Amino acid sequence: MKKILVVTLLGLFMFASSSAALSAETLKIGIIDLFKALNESDAGKRAKADLESLQKSKEVVIDEKKKNIEKLRAEIEKQASIMSSEARKTKQEELERVERDFQRIVTDANAELQKKLRELESEILKELVETVNKTGKEEGYSMILERRDIPYFNQALDITDKVIKKYNESKKK
Repeated sequence: MKKILVVTLLGLFMFASSSAALSAETLKIGIIDLFKALNESDAGKRAKADLESLQKSKEVVIDEKKKNIEKLRAEIEKQASIMSSEARKTKQEELERVERDFQRIVTDANAELQKKLRELESEILKELVETVNKTGKEEGYSMILERRDIPYFNQALDITDKVIKKYNESKKK
């Protein structure tokens, strides 16, 4: 539905711009790949590095817990023949508790990473859109469309690199 709307609007703008009687202004269109801008901007690269660092720290904790589970499991198997049924039951319950804790830790770590990713992306995308709007106004664009909504376009219309450069410069100030 969104693509149909974009194509219809684009068609209307092209029709309007082709008729000198309807429009004395030249139609200037730009295309932006926000995904590329997000990933290739300096802030996007820093965010990715921060996320990778957080992920590695979570993996260290998870790996340690996993080793503890394996150690407890091996201990139970090793001593199974000499343990009483009550002791075996106690150890098995302890193993189940540790495994549940492990699953909770993994789930919490994944949720925290996803939340952090959404926060970072949201902040950067908001700033990128502001840069796109500023670029559009300063350079007289009639419209700037998102790349993912356009199946084909002339690469000369792509302003992604220009926006990345302006965004990076604005973050250095």
